[in-house]
Amino acid sequence: AEATFEYAKTIIGLMTRERDPRGKILIVGGGIANFTDVAATFTGLIKALKAFRDELLAHHVDIWIRRAGPNWQEGLRLMRECATETGLPIHIYGPETEMTAIVPLALGLDSIEDHREFDEEELLTDKKPPAGKSEHVAQLRRQTLIPPVADHETDQSVENFSASTRCIVYGLQKRAVQGMLDFDMLCKREVPSVAAMIFPFKANHFASFYFGSEEVMIPVYKNTVEAINKHPDVSVVINFASCRSVFSSVLDILKYSDQVKTIVIIAEGVPEQQTRFLIKAASKKGVAILGPATVGGIKTGCFRIGNAGGMMDNIIDSKLYRPGSVAYVTKSGGISNELNHIICRSSDGVYEGVAIGGDRYPGSRLVDQLIKYNSNDEVKILMALGEVGGKEEYAICEALESGKITKPLIAWCIGTCSTIFPYTIQFGHAGASASKDEETALAKNNALRAAGAHVPTNFGELGSVLRRIYDELVTTGALVPAPEPRVPKVPMDYAWAKKLGLVRKPRGFVTSISDERGEELLYAGMPISMIFEENMGLGAVICLLWCKRQLPEYASRFVEMVLMVTADHGPAVSGAHNTIIATRAGKDLVSSLASGLLTIGPRFGGALDEAAVVFTEASDSGTSPQDFVKQMRLSNRLIMGIGHKVKSLSNPDMRVEIIKKYALEKFPDNTVLRYALEVESITTRKKNNLILNVDGCIAVCVVDMLRSCGAFTKVEADELVQSGCLNGLFVLGRSIGLIGHHLDQKRLKQGLYRHPWDDISYLNEGMPRRPSGGGVGGGGDDGGVSGGDGKKVDDEEKKDDAC
Repeated sequence: AEATFEYAKTIIGLMTRERDPRGKILIVGGGIANFTDVAATFTGLIKALKAFRDELLAHHVDIWIRRAGPNWQEGLRLMRECATETGLPIHIYGPETEMTAIVPLALGLDSIEDHREFDEEELLTDKKPPAGKSEHVAQLRRQTLIPPVADHETDQSVENFSASTRCIVYGLQKRAVQGMLDFDMLCKREVPSVAAMIFPFKANHFASFYFGSEEVMIPVYKNTVEAINKHPDVSVVINFASCRSVFSSVLDILKYSDQVKTIVIIAEGVPEQQTRFLIKAASKKGVAILGPATVGGIKTGCFRIGNAGGMMDNIIDSKLYRPGSVAYVTKSGGISNELNHIICRSSDGVYEGVAIGGDRYPGSRLVDQLIKYNSNDEVKILMALGEVGGKEEYAICEALESGKITKPLIAWCIGTCSTIFPYTIQFGHAGASASKDEETALAKNNALRAAGAHVPTNFGELGSVLRRIYDELVTTGALVPAPEPRVPKVPMDYAWAKKLGLVRKPRGFVTSISDERGEELLYAGMPISMIFEENMGLGAVICLLWCKRQLPEYASRFVEMVLMVTADHGPAVSGAHNTIIATRAGKDLVSSLASGLLTIGPRFGGALDEAAVVFTEASDSGTSPQDFVKQMRLSNRLIMGIGHKVKSLSNPDMRVEIIKKYALEKFPDNTVLRYALEVESITTRKKNNLILNVDGCIAVCVVDMLRSCGAFTKVEADELVQSGCLNGLFVLGRSIGLIGHHLDQKRLKQGLYRHPWDDISYLNEGMPRRPSGGGVGGGGDDGGVSGGDGKKVDDEEKKDDAC
């Protein structure tokens, strides 16, 4: 939507620079899209129209819109709301109006009364057959007739598809494959048309798809030979390889020409020399090539190539799930959706439609397809859509004049406007450029008309010409319309149904700290660019992600200090020890880090949360430090955060001194820290090393910081402490050191660690005896012998939580 807004803003800005007394016209036109969400695209256009409302009104700009495709109803409804809100003169048309009709309407060359806008009440309630269809046709449709079976095969050297055709898709194109399987269900195929996929960049595996409401697994092979050999019923390969690799992949597929008879090349931009080589090689092996630069084709009721026909709602609207009587061939795949719609509205529908591709050297020719259709008794009307550039349409003229094509042929070459330019223009496709007069669309249309084809005066008249020929064939009995079958139903994908607002479901989980969906990553709603522009630092990022608050600079700096002082405490502590042993056992960084982190708990590094709770509760309750120590002793509880194995009053821990000094200088309030220091003055009377250790100091300082920084209420601060954020700081900080130990051991190339025997106390109490009475005692590895830790740790040594 944003890209559309920028584009529309540029166009509207240019057209409103200069005034014209006659007013101006803005045309927004397009065919029936394959996958473009019309509503999403129009969101950007509407934004631009609102932004330039005053300029558009001042310049008397009339706006004409014609669009169709996925979600077109919502898109046009939004556009109507925009017209009502802004007062802009916007004329809005959907697929009921021919694609190019808005041009003569906007120029005043056609009557607006003859073209109803998409939301006129008359259109919504009109259920009659399209204008021009005789009552005779309607009566025939009410008869009980047997519909034709769309499985005709011919001997032409072009692609031939049937209701039993199966294919291999080259490339991991899951969206295209799912679309083909959905079409298979519409056509009531018993077996999916896609037998397998080839993806050379990954080992053999299975990909999950839906066949109706049932989940099916389609094999994905790494190489072509295995895929072909394991699926002997496959005769078509749809190649989605890029223009860089399609040449080699097609050559590889041609090795199996005894089985594969059609290769579809989707890629655009294939070098012409390579294309000509592939066409020649395929011709020698009797393999048909469709493409390059093709969307594919569709044989109604039988087989769909890739994304041909667009989304399911367009396929159903165009009734491509059952065969009609009109077969078409076109160079442009983008226009095929429009042809499907025109043919459905003006006749009994499409029998088969193929886009041969717009490159200068396509694998098959327009005339080849038409001759194939001409030999099929089920096809009653032919249609060919050429374009400016090349001389391929003259081969159709020769086929008409020689009698190779005998059925009614409607033909049109796109690009008639090219003659108004004083220089050569290329219209999209590589082959859509006229270097000579005979290659212009006008010249080729005149030649086709002279050869006997039905050539309308413009693209918008294709439907009326087809309707006239169709009615004539029905009236004479040459074409007998089949009764309409019941419209099949295919389950809608959840993602698309959700986008249309048809379903809802609860979220799998909820998050509020970050969002990567927009143009820029957000941390707690703050753009990442702003974080760097304001030089906020790591501490501020942690506060945003953990607390969802932007804390004062001194608080963010304190968080960074905590990470620094907790980063490491030597190789002897349990976390570093485990990390080193895992590393020397050959484990990777993540595994070694996890080994060390799993030792963190109440005896090692995990005392911060509990220390914060006990000191805070005691301080808040008004309990004196003396009574607090006494109560803890009477309840036989350790005071977490008090005691160190090495450090003491006479040998203070510099980490504690740094943290304590910073907090006392910077924090607005130090109530809990001062309380803890009073407790320390009592405990050190008993033993010199029962000091406030680094865990306890960090814990009480964090509580004071959260409560006094102004970003939290007291309740919010206490909830953060209870959620485990203090231990989180230790885990995050200590991870730095553990990773360092892993890298250090790798750098030193240390081998597998084995603990020396002489440092282990083995407790052997003799052979265990079987208990009397026939019972079996003990079990497991220790054979029923009860062992101990081998060492008693006194209570005061347990208090050493910093190490």
